[in-house]
This record gives sequence, C-alpha cells and structure tokens, in this order.
Amino acid sequence: MTVSTDDVLLVHGGTPLEGEIRVRGAKNLVPKAMVAALLGSGPSRLRNVPDIRDVRVVRGLLQLHGVTVRPGDEPGELVLDPSHVESANVADIDAHAGSSRIPILFCGPLLHRLGHAFIPGLGGCDIGGRPVDFHFDVLRQFGAKIEKRDDGQYLEAPQRLRGCKIRLPYPSVGSTEQVLLTAVLAEGVTELSNAAVEPEIEDLICVLQKMGAIISMDTDRTIRITGVDKLNGYTHRALPDRLEAASWASAALATEGNIYVRGAQQRSMMTFLNTFRKVGGAFEIDDEGIRFWHPGGSLNAIALETDVHPGFQTDWQQPLVVALTQASGLSIVHETVYESRLGFTSALNQMGAHIQLYRECLGGSACRFGQRNFLHSAVVSGPTRLQGADLVIPDLRGGFSYLIAALAAQGTSRVHGIDLINRGYENFMEKLVELGAKVELPNGALRN
Repeated sequence: MTVSTDDVLLVHGGTPLEGEIRVRGAKNLVPKAMVAALLGSGPSRLRNVPDIRDVRVVRGLLQLHGVTVRPGDEPGELVLDPSHVESANVADIDAHAGSSRIPILFCGPLLHRLGHAFIPGLGGCDIGGRPVDFHFDVLRQFGAKIEKRDDGQYLEAPQRLRGCKIRLPYPSVGSTEQVLLTAVLAEGVTELSNAAVEPEIEDLICVLQKMGAIISMDTDRTIRITGVDKLNGYTHRALPDRLEAASWASAALATEGNIYVRGAQQRSMMTFLNTFRKVGGAFEIDDEGIRFWHPGGSLNAIALETDVHPGFQTDWQQPLVVALTQASGLSIVHETVYESRLGFTSALNQMGAHIQLYRECLGGSACRFGQRNFLHSAVVSGPTRLQGADLVIPDLRGGFSYLIAALAAQGTSRVHGIDLINRGYENFMEKLVELGAKVELPNGALRN
C-alpha cells in the first residue's frame, strides 16, 4: 500500500497522556442536523460544530445545492440558509461525496424540496456490511421512484411523499435517520418500529421538533411521525461527542495517564463509565466534563458485548480493547453490531498483544453473526508489553485505537493513513501534543 508521507505520523510511545482536551458536537449528529436544515423554510443555526471532514463534506454538498453556509457569531457555529435550494451537477456531487456515506440522507429532504435527487456511490469505513438497499426500499414505501444508473441512483417524487408503516429488521441508526428526515414532511403518519434510539437520534428529533415536526418516541423502540406541511429553521447546540470522549478515556487507561475531557457528559456515557470502572479505570464527573485516569495497579479482565444503545456501543469497543491488552487475565469481547470490526486486532498482535479471534458467539446476547462464519468474538490475554510497529489505519475507530496502541507501546511506531482520523476527531494531532504525546510528522512538525 502506497501512503503519502504527509499522511504518516511518527509516535514515540511510553509516555502517559496527561492534561485537558475538549470535545465538541457529535460526529454522528452534526452532519445529520446540517442535512435537516434543507427541510426548513428559513435559516438554521447549529452550534458546537466540530471541524472534522464529515462536516466539511456535508457543507460542500449543501452549498452545491444552493444552501448558503457561513460562520455564526460564536466559534463552532454555522448558519445554514436553504432559501434557494437547487439541483447540483452530478460530477460535483460525486467529487464531494466519494469519502462519505452521509449523502444518502439527502434523499428525503431533496425529494421534498426539488422533487428529485441523485446519490453517487458511497464511501465510509470498511467495518462490515452496511447495506444501503434498505434506504432505497424505505424511500420507495414513501412513494419515491428510483432508477439505478452507472453513476449512481436517481430518485424522483412525482407526487408528495406519503407516510407509511416500517419495521426495521435491525435498529440501524442510518435507517432511522433516513425515515425521520423523510417522514417529517410526508403526508400522513409514519410509524417506525424497532428504531434506533441512540442519544444522537434523540438529538436529531429535538432538531426536527424545533423546526415544527411532530414526533413521538415510545419505550418499545417505536417512533411515530405526523407529517406537516412546512418546517421552519432551528437554533440548536449539538450534544457532545460521547464516542470521542470514550476514545480519550481509553487512551488515558492504556497509557497510564490522566485526561480531563471537557464537554464529556455522564448521561450519554453511563454504560461506558460502568465498564471503564469494571476494568479498573477511575473517573470524576463535574459540570464541565469528566476526568479519566489510571489509578495504578493492575487492570481487570472483563467480558464485554457490544450492542445498540443503551448497550455498550460498538464505537467504544476498539479503543477499549487496546487497554484490555494491559489487563491481567483473559478478556472476552463479543462484537454483535459490525461483523468485521475486530479485524484491527491483527496489528495489535503484530505489536505484541495476544488476541485470538473466533467465529463462535462468545457471549449471551442475541447476535446476527453466529452462524455466518464471521470472526466476531475475541479473547484478549494480558498484560502484554506492546512494541512500536508500522501500522496502516483501516477505519476511523480502529485508526484511533492504533494511535492509542502506539502511544502505549515501547519504541517508535509509524502510523500510516492518519488523515482518515480527521473524519471524526477534531484537531486530534494538536490534542495529542497538548497531552504530552511525543509525536511528529515526517517533516518534524508537531513534535513535543
């Protein structure tokens, strides 16, 4: 694999991370809230926006469709004005959207505003099957006509979209977002069963309700949306990124460090905090954030199963597995959300970890993968001394996990493909330096 030297980070490991960093709005909410602005009849103000690649991709796509996007009055604020939505050039859409899966969520809003939409081939992290066919099946149920062509999918809505009853085979976040963004202006009532109920979904519902939508959530994962004729703009402060906060917490644990994560919130991280404490990590919560640290002594091996919210989030798994390589005994990890998410462990073994993957379900939770020949369970034997290595980042969370492993290891690691981490971690290299990490680019910049 050929990687530009501008996309390589040298990490000199063995130094505990100590200090303070800040997390801003959630990657899994902010781009979707930006798309929601398309539905409004007036400008929207979105605050606490992180400077990450997914935000820049969506900003470019909105501007291609005639939405004015400008900075607001405070840092991290965007003003989005959809007063003059228009069709975009197919080649321009493809050029902007190739590295992101967000464009598929433009379908519903563009069908409502223009009567048609174009969706190119989609990118995103390679962590397992994330089929988009269901998105198109849902849109057909609303009344959209879809034609597959060589360069992508063309969608039309000859008449106003209509509400319908939908049951998800799995509580998919992306599918739930698609239904919400389409149903709010559809005629009649839409009932969505087995919906995702992550905090970012609730925050998107809050955005849509501020715009004038009528949406109710039941305790049985059923969401009901009564379509309205018009939506207004919104003013909203995005909830903090609980996934990034947990990544820094795992970094503190793996490097025997002490990190204060300003902006982290207890409510959305309760499941992670319980697990962090079981492993042996310590934390302290105040009104401004959460401090995470390694209290000394041995870490504890645990049994862990990922699940949809309110379970242990799959995006928390990879960073925490690095810390589990330093725990005493055998830890068992059962991944039930993405079938290929444990592939990153081969690089950890290269660094000295002892991790064995299994096709069997090593856990009691219901799992879609047990009879499908996927390596989706792991046994982590520790503690093991990690050594620096050449690493090629496979995906967003796996990539940050490689950074954690390199920081915890003895010696120097060359981490290739670091630009991928910019998709979800704002200013991560600057934050590493602030925490005392010994990192540098090949030209010598950023060294602490």
